[in-house]
Amino acid sequence: MTQARQDAETTPITTAMSGGEAVARMIRAFGGGPMFGMGGFQVLPLYEAARKLNMPHHLIHDERNAVFVADAYAKVSGRVGLADATVGPGATNMLTALAEALNAGSPVVCVVGDTHRDHSWKNMTQESRQVEVLRPMCKELIRVESIKRIPELMRRAFAVATTGRPGPVVVDVPEDIMHDTHDFAEEEFTVNAVYESAPALRSRPDGASIARAVELLAAANHPIILAGGGVHLSGAAQALTDFARATNIPVAHTLTGKGAIPCVDPLSAGLFGRYDRIANKLIEASDVVLVVGCKLGEIATKRYTVPSPGKTIIHLDIVAEEFGRTLQPEVMLWGDVKLGLQDLHAALGLQAPALKARLQSLADSVPRLMSGWRDEVSARLYSEEKPISVARLITEINKVLPEDGILVADGGFAAHWAGLLYDTKRAGRGFVPDRGFASIGYGLPGAIGASLAAPGRPVFSLTGDSGFCMVLGDLETAARLKLDFTIIVVNNAASGYVKALQHLVYGPGKHISADLNEVNFAKVAQAFDCTGIRVEDPAELESALRQALKTKGPVVLDVVVTRDPAKMLPGVDSRAAVIKKGDRIA
Repeated sequence: MTQARQDAETTPITTAMSGGEAVARMIRAFGGGPMFGMGGFQVLPLYEAARKLNMPHHLIHDERNAVFVADAYAKVSGRVGLADATVGPGATNMLTALAEALNAGSPVVCVVGDTHRDHSWKNMTQESRQVEVLRPMCKELIRVESIKRIPELMRRAFAVATTGRPGPVVVDVPEDIMHDTHDFAEEEFTVNAVYESAPALRSRPDGASIARAVELLAAANHPIILAGGGVHLSGAAQALTDFARATNIPVAHTLTGKGAIPCVDPLSAGLFGRYDRIANKLIEASDVVLVVGCKLGEIATKRYTVPSPGKTIIHLDIVAEEFGRTLQPEVMLWGDVKLGLQDLHAALGLQAPALKARLQSLADSVPRLMSGWRDEVSARLYSEEKPISVARLITEINKVLPEDGILVADGGFAAHWAGLLYDTKRAGRGFVPDRGFASIGYGLPGAIGASLAAPGRPVFSLTGDSGFCMVLGDLETAARLKLDFTIIVVNNAASGYVKALQHLVYGPGKHISADLNEVNFAKVAQAFDCTGIRVEDPAELESALRQALKTKGPVVLDVVVTRDPAKMLPGVDSRAAVIKKGDRIA
């Protein structure tokens, strides 16, 4: 064999392509799902590559919504959510949704265009210090300074997004790099498939800490488990449910932890913290508290008063920095939630049946207390009042949404009402609230993301009229994609959360900049070629919800709810609230 022929056989085959195509090929290599964005000159090569490679890419009307869609997609599927934006306002529009994904631990990768480096800081169109603005709102910002490094840096983006506590990664690509071409070798586009979804890597808590935790749990007389969203990030809901059932330890959850154990399970104590049914009393009576995948933030702890001081705390979390932030744990279990729960279960071993028997009376008390609570508030749960009580609306959703259904909840009181009253029927992520940043406007894009992540599963989304107005344009997106979901608009002709707070803090009638015009959102939906249904009578709720479930394409269910600010916040009846100076009551 001649030297020339041997060299030809060992020289890698290369393909000349733009930086944008290299980005697209890396996304495709990771099995990337649908990508949402709004184009601009800086990202045109990415769009052309998506067209050429037949990748699922969709226009959306606001880059914030693009990231919200990616966030919901990631929460439901566990896979990396994808979004893009052009330079300047496109990139900065992403900020609010990036903060949601960062705080919620959602694996998301966003590609943003930036100015041409040869002309930066010469007042280029839409130029800003976007790298500095975006960096605090994401887990990592990766600036691409060399076209040949695109495959390497995209691999890093997916790895960072899916490991540890997952989070959003922004890849900032200057115009000249996006449009430039380079000869890439085919092998440069190989990836490790483990980084396609989160958690990509798992680690176990150390054995000595597990042994100490087991010792405390085995001796406990009134233990309780507090489950947060980290349970879902780890895919640990079934492991937690199995552990609770094997030990008879009750489980309370945060808004994002709902579904860590089925809400209908006899051991489920429901939501704890600012809004609760029976959980706070169980926590107060507890001697050992096992905190699982929970940051113990303000709402979960009722502004840092739950649990009260003196409790023995065992804290299991993938992020060591969370230990001791609000409560000092006796035992710190640093590792993956699923593996940690499995290790606790295994280490209990033969002690588990004895613990279960000893805690039987505690376990029996949970459904009894829950039943008593329902009896106390049944007048609200089954209210016949008009306009409709939100409690009655959630009661009907519980009745209609099947076991595999998903309920998305917008920020504000939509999440609070649903968090308190909605009951998941199986373990796992069946409730998707935007509680990382709790901004309003998540309901519609969240429904889009959830529908794409779980085709075939029924999706309801709860939003307020104010939040729905913020994102209304993307009804066109949902109709264009022919997605099947129902967005339920809690229509109180107000920015209800604010109006209710003004009422509680300052007194009846003392509100300003909280009222909206009455809008018939069913008619608005029809203008977007979607199905619109308006409900004003609680007796019609069940049939309307069932009709929506059977309808193809997006459905807007416009529910006219109470206009009384004293009834707008859950509690279940916020009129019983006692406000002291300095209180954060909602």
